[in-house]
Amino acid sequence: MMKELLTGLGRHVREELLAYADRGLARQVHGDSPGGDAQFDVDEIAERAVLDYLRENAEIPLAVYTEDGSLVELAPDPRYVLVVDPIDGTRPTSAGLEMGMVSIAAAPLTTASPTLADVTAAHLLEIKSGAWIYGDDEEGLSSSGYRHGLPRLSRTTDPARMFWSIEFNGHPMHLMNAAYGHLVDRSANTGGVFVFNSATFSISRIITGQLDAYVDIGNRVLRDHPRTEAEFLAAGRGSILHLFPYDIAAAVYLAKQCGVTITDAYGDDLGTTALLDLDPMNQKSCVATATPELHKHLLDAIRWDIPATATTPTTGDTA
Repeated sequence: MMKELLTGLGRHVREELLAYADRGLARQVHGDSPGGDAQFDVDEIAERAVLDYLRENAEIPLAVYTEDGSLVELAPDPRYVLVVDPIDGTRPTSAGLEMGMVSIAAAPLTTASPTLADVTAAHLLEIKSGAWIYGDDEEGLSSSGYRHGLPRLSRTTDPARMFWSIEFNGHPMHLMNAAYGHLVDRSANTGGVFVFNSATFSISRIITGQLDAYVDIGNRVLRDHPRTEAEFLAAGRGSILHLFPYDIAAAVYLAKQCGVTITDAYGDDLGTTALLDLDPMNQKSCVATATPELHKHLLDAIRWDIPATATTPTTGDTA
């Protein structure tokens, strides 16, 4: 029943977005999400599609938590909460690129504060292609639209050879450069470096074997160097924009099912992440790799002790 509900929801959101795209991409910003991220016109289409579909098709009492709508109880005494990012990768979706995905995680609502470790089913759907990945605790993994079975993890262990993606939205560029610019230089020619603006797309590309690693270290840099907060706020237009629970809930669950090595940037398990809390202290960093060896190499090689000169804003650099 859960597979039918989650895959049906993903299909409906995709159909609504494709129908909207056929009318011309407006690419308008209509405000901010509760977390502070800019919201585009396509976000409104996708958010409405989520609620419309679930109100008509959910056969079990549900609550749903979305990027824009926060927590909505669709029936009394909900048994499950769906954590939905209707579009993870709004910017590439707005540009008509391939990286936008529908991300849905389901967790039994047995406590007031469920965590990522409580997720029992998840679904990712590529908006452009329609390819999808689904997994749950009972039936395991299934997928459609890929030319090979999943998972298909690479065996890459050498950072110089890795194909990897990094994240910049809300991340001061010069701080990221101080932390892993040397790894970009080392891998850009003999491997590949990408910026997709979608954690879900990046993590799922490790599952498909297209990437070896995904790195989003902004939250650890802020925690290790609190004096950088003003710079993160400036990059996020007044908000801290690191990984929210809805960004990663489904992708982390599926990545673990597939054997991906995935932790925060301290190397700690992400399972304690509260699913329904957008507070900056509950936002996350992420290092995900196809092999545990590459994961260790990255945690060792990233320069966490960023020089004070790099973390001291110059006049006029911050709001």
